[in-house]
Amino acid sequence: MDIREFLFNYRSYTPIPLLIAVLILADPTAQTLLVGFAIALLGESIRIWGVRHAGGATRTTSGAGASSLITHGPFAYVRNPLYVGNFLLSGGLVIMSWAWMPWMLIVFVAVFALQYSMIVSLEEEELHKRFGDEYREYCEQVPRWIPRLRPFKEHDVEPASLARTLKVEDNTLFSFAAVTILLVLKWFYMT
Repeated sequence: MDIREFLFNYRSYTPIPLLIAVLILADPTAQTLLVGFAIALLGESIRIWGVRHAGGATRTTSGAGASSLITHGPFAYVRNPLYVGNFLLSGGLVIMSWAWMPWMLIVFVAVFALQYSMIVSLEEEELHKRFGDEYREYCEQVPRWIPRLRPFKEHDVEPASLARTLKVEDNTLFSFAAVTILLVLKWFYMT
């Protein structure tokens, strides 16, 4: 198995060691909790927006690719909105914990960049194979990581319901809530 495929298939589990480390080493303050929470909440909001447009296909763990090319919603602004959301969500949790700073943040950024650069390269290969010129045009117009200011194309697409989206996103929401509660409790008992 290609290392990229392994990282893709297990991308939901690879943050677990980081989360354990930030919980063990956490030294939060009221300020780091507030700033980190705001960043993490922004990341989760981007994820929810993305899942509303891409649906349950975002949870696949059996190989990269897609049955259709999604270019609406947040995908009209950036090619990898869910991964941008993951970065902000996880980075926000690291900031909330204020664990081993600034080294933990440096480690997080380095590991995230390595993992997601490999995952995205695999996904892009598969999408090029499946969608050819349509995907090439999309890549030329929509940045990989930094959102553009105007949407790629106007689409009249009805996103999934918020209830359906939250059901798809329930594992991420649960993890976010659990880590947040544990960090707040640690701060509360430290003060």
